[in-house]
Amino acid sequence: MFDTVIRGVQIVDGTGQAPYAGDIAIKDGEIQAVGQVDGRGREEISANGAFATPGWIDVHTHYDGQVSWDDTLDPSFSHGVTSVVMGNCGVGFAPAPPGGEQRLIELMEGVEDIPGTALYEGIEWGRWETFPEYLDYLAGRQYSLDIGTQVPHSALRNYVMGDRALRHEDATAEDLTAMASIVEQAVRAGALGFSTSRTVGHRSVLGETIPGTFAERAELMAMAAAMEAAGRGVFQAVPAGVVGDLAGPEPQTSEQEVALFIEIAEATGCPVTFTLAQNFSRPDQWQACLDLVADACTRGHRIMPQIATRPIGFVTSLRSYHMFQRRKSYLALSHLPIDQLLEQMRRPEIKAQILSDEDVKPDLPGSMENIYGLLGMAAASMFPLSVPMNYEPEASGNLGALAAQAGQPIDSFMYDFLVANEGRNFAISLGANFVEGNFEVIRQMIEHPNTTIGLSDAGAHVNLIFDAVGPTYQLMHWVRDRTRGPRFPIETIVHKQTARNADLFGLHDRGRILPGQRADLNLIDLPRLGLGELEVAHDLPAGGGRILQSATGYLNTFVAGIKTRERDQDTGARPGRLIRG
Repeated sequence: MFDTVIRGVQIVDGTGQAPYAGDIAIKDGEIQAVGQVDGRGREEISANGAFATPGWIDVHTHYDGQVSWDDTLDPSFSHGVTSVVMGNCGVGFAPAPPGGEQRLIELMEGVEDIPGTALYEGIEWGRWETFPEYLDYLAGRQYSLDIGTQVPHSALRNYVMGDRALRHEDATAEDLTAMASIVEQAVRAGALGFSTSRTVGHRSVLGETIPGTFAERAELMAMAAAMEAAGRGVFQAVPAGVVGDLAGPEPQTSEQEVALFIEIAEATGCPVTFTLAQNFSRPDQWQACLDLVADACTRGHRIMPQIATRPIGFVTSLRSYHMFQRRKSYLALSHLPIDQLLEQMRRPEIKAQILSDEDVKPDLPGSMENIYGLLGMAAASMFPLSVPMNYEPEASGNLGALAAQAGQPIDSFMYDFLVANEGRNFAISLGANFVEGNFEVIRQMIEHPNTTIGLSDAGAHVNLIFDAVGPTYQLMHWVRDRTRGPRFPIETIVHKQTARNADLFGLHDRGRILPGQRADLNLIDLPRLGLGELEVAHDLPAGGGRILQSATGYLNTFVAGIKTRERDQDTGARPGRLIRG
């Protein structure tokens, strides 16, 4: 007898094959049979034609701190994700020199906008120093989904080089030997790879460009060679130039960076993955990068850019970041409970004062609070967010156009927008990948044979970005709802969020609905699949806030054959464990 049999389901198996009708049998955490299943299960689920997919595999997350205080791992858990990879972008918490947690927190808070207070209070500091010790710590915990991690370059450089890493000194031969030894040891212990960031936009909360940004070719090559010696491991990078000149002049173009990554793949055989996005400074650089990748892949190298399935944009609300948050008169009120704050901000004289006031710069130059200036500049081009959310809107619906219709200056209109609806209104600036005002570039990126879907940043940018809902969103938009261009068959989107990511990181036991694979599954009612209103929950350690968005339409999610969600609700089961490479 099987543990579970799902009957009458449309199977999207993750391989890219079109859906087909059948049954799925699960036993002892594995898929035992697919197609016609004659045996019975202790639990029989009638799918009534719903879609079954492999569990989503999200390879670009930042749960490095959250795994210490939270076993749920939302927002990913609520959106059908069953495996995550963290330790991206060169930031993380191992190796950690004794007493050196402050520096690691400053790096993570600045780059990934996770409140430092949450990281100080929520992480069980002192439980590890080396990377293998960190893996052992994670292996002793249980989660709603599986977690894997990478060796972060900034933490590694800081551990070996100390203050010299912050001064961006070149690594000595002794430094390279020490860092390579740590990477090899970590990968042998189960780390999934090595990550680095090379964009000047990634800064600590103190405003310092993070260690590793300017590392020489020899240093990167040594880290990849260490993974080659260990016999596995992925090289992950955020290249210079990927966001254009938004954060200042970059030392290299994205094309030069990709050429370097190809050299690393050629020399070591390591799979390489990197962030790819269209930016406003050089709108065609993404295509040039893909051309380089296509040529390298034709020659047998494993290069897989990670793309997003919607624009990478910043959101604003009165309950998170907004353009008035550093106005002197607003700061005098900001300590008030939200109902009292709204009462004050509705007074005409308070509005006039806030609109006319000067901004007070934050004490920390690298704090994400400095986003107020960018939010002000982008106000007119922002779009209001409502349910159902339209992520491919026409320019006639942006706040600038709506302000003109109302005969108001944009700052006055934005103020009223933020205060309305009890301060629950959100607007979004559609930035990277939306230069032409449509999704054609994203469509071409998804369609490209060498890309994979990543860049959710789940667990990070908790008050600014909420792309962790991407797995749900992309089925809604790209498979079901899109009107401004062609859609994709469901098997294409599912393949790039499952088997393709599993193969990239060598997770050959998951990502497909086939006999012998782990029973990581989603059962989805596609017509009912939806996203809820954005909300700010103050559930981080020390009361820190974060933006969350719920999902509907997930009938079941299974991790290793255990039902973790049923009809969009947490079952309380925690079968998730550490993934060791």
